[in-house]
Amino acid sequence: MRRSTALPKPPAGQPLPETHVWLTLKTLFPYLWRYRLRVLAALSCLVAAKVANVGVPMVFKGMIDELSGPQQALAMPILLLLLYGALRFSTGLFTELREILFARVTQRAVRQVALEVFRHLHSLSLRFHLERQTGGVSRDVERGTRSISSLISYTLYSILPTLVEIGLVLGILFVKYDLGFVIITLVSLVSYIVFTVKVSNWRIDIRRAVNENDSAANTRAVDSLLNYETVKYFNNEAWEARRYDEQLIKWEDAATRSQTTLAFLNLGQQMIIVLGVTAMMWRAASGVVDGTMTIGDLVLVNAFLIQLYIPLNFLGVVYREIRQAMTDIERMFKLMQENREIADAPDARDLPNGPLQVNFDTVDFAYDPERLILKNLSFAIPPGKAVAVVGHSGAGKSTLSRLLYRFYDVTGGSVRINGHDLRTLKQSSLRAAIGIVPQDTVLFNDSIFYNINYGRPEASREEVFAAARAAQLHDFIETLPQKYETRVGERGLKLSGGEKQRVAIARALLKNPPILIFDEATSALDSGTERAIQSQLEQAAIGRTTLTIAHRLSTVMNANEILVMHEGHIIERGTHQALLAAAGSYARMWTLQQQENGNMAEPEKL
Repeated sequence: MRRSTALPKPPAGQPLPETHVWLTLKTLFPYLWRYRLRVLAALSCLVAAKVANVGVPMVFKGMIDELSGPQQALAMPILLLLLYGALRFSTGLFTELREILFARVTQRAVRQVALEVFRHLHSLSLRFHLERQTGGVSRDVERGTRSISSLISYTLYSILPTLVEIGLVLGILFVKYDLGFVIITLVSLVSYIVFTVKVSNWRIDIRRAVNENDSAANTRAVDSLLNYETVKYFNNEAWEARRYDEQLIKWEDAATRSQTTLAFLNLGQQMIIVLGVTAMMWRAASGVVDGTMTIGDLVLVNAFLIQLYIPLNFLGVVYREIRQAMTDIERMFKLMQENREIADAPDARDLPNGPLQVNFDTVDFAYDPERLILKNLSFAIPPGKAVAVVGHSGAGKSTLSRLLYRFYDVTGGSVRINGHDLRTLKQSSLRAAIGIVPQDTVLFNDSIFYNINYGRPEASREEVFAAARAAQLHDFIETLPQKYETRVGERGLKLSGGEKQRVAIARALLKNPPILIFDEATSALDSGTERAIQSQLEQAAIGRTTLTIAHRLSTVMNANEILVMHEGHIIERGTHQALLAAAGSYARMWTLQQQENGNMAEPEKL
């Protein structure tokens, strides 16, 4: 089947946006202006280098005129030769000084922008991170930071030097020769620049389509590799390769069109340069024949043309690269413009020290406005007490922990700690006071020690070992060849589900927070390990305000209060024994789970 030659669209099907050049430069400028002294010194070196470079052909002209005169004197050409060498050296010296002065500015700007983007991404809401595509975002950040260096380098080392040199050459041609040389040079330059800008602007959407499809292909590849096991489970390697190739075909079409239009641009630029050079040399040669110009003048004009020709010929490439860099930087800065759905209030304060009480006061919440998850929910967790929440999947149990961490703000009502609405507290202070063992434990691709120590990075090795023992993990780690330095693999895939969950328990215990959340904390453990760890969890919860979210009712029997949720409501509440005696929903779930476990012991004897 013949492929379409139409311009590939971005994967989301959105129109290709305009590149906002000045807005992007305005955003980037403050990062450079912090080092204004270095910038100004580098610019001074740039001008000095170009003055020396333009002086070289003039000295060369003087040497030729002296040597071609009727009375050749050796002293003057030797002096000019020394001056020629000094100017050549000065050009290189000031160019390298400019590089030395500006190197720190460029790298520091790249570092600061990359760090700011990284911090901003971490400050965005959970909603953004659930919807983002990791491969595309990482590629945008990588290309954007790399393009900052490219943009600065091309501007300082190509565009500005060329403009300075053009200005100096035009001034010399105007002062030393007639206006015709200036007009020919200006017409050539303007024609070249206008043609380059017009064609490059036409090509920018093609180049952006290449980037969009490159990011989309990378996103598909990363997503597929992250889900390697799932691909294998369903024998879908060919399916994944076909999906990846579908995006690569779009990238190939865009990249091919980009290359062919580049050839057209280069051809037009060469034609303009050739016509300009021919006209200049014809006028200079005519001047020599008429006796109004010397051989040295002809050499000078030719040298000027060559000096302008080389950077001007490269100017087209530079312009394309700068527009490319602008496009990449714009995509990265758009990440910086992502709205922080959850942000600290201007007068936000730290969470006070001491025992903490948690209150959910008539809370309503919806991820999507059309589907309410929590409805008029109210309960309290007194200081040092344990409250458990149980219910069928989809009842809204795990949403409670996300609201308590303030990953989202409530739609109605409020969540309070010691009477303080979470929206009035600093997020860093709030989250420092909470430890969690999540249902789905994802670990860093680092050592077991690093992953446990992540709960409190300043903790000593002995404290990390103690937390591992409390999570019934230490003995297992000691059996491994590299012990605590064993790497867990991408997302912890080298460990079993139970081992990962015990790492998460050890990490939460090491953090030692006043509020603990156990979100299906033992769901991946076998019954024997679960009983061993359950006692450790209960021991760790003593004196702490604890919220336990569980499916296995055997893990919440000792809670001070148990809440039974159904479709966002609390339908029952009480102690284990009281709920069994009520013979309601909780009692039915208990009986069903006991039957599944093959254990029909009388509830009142437990």
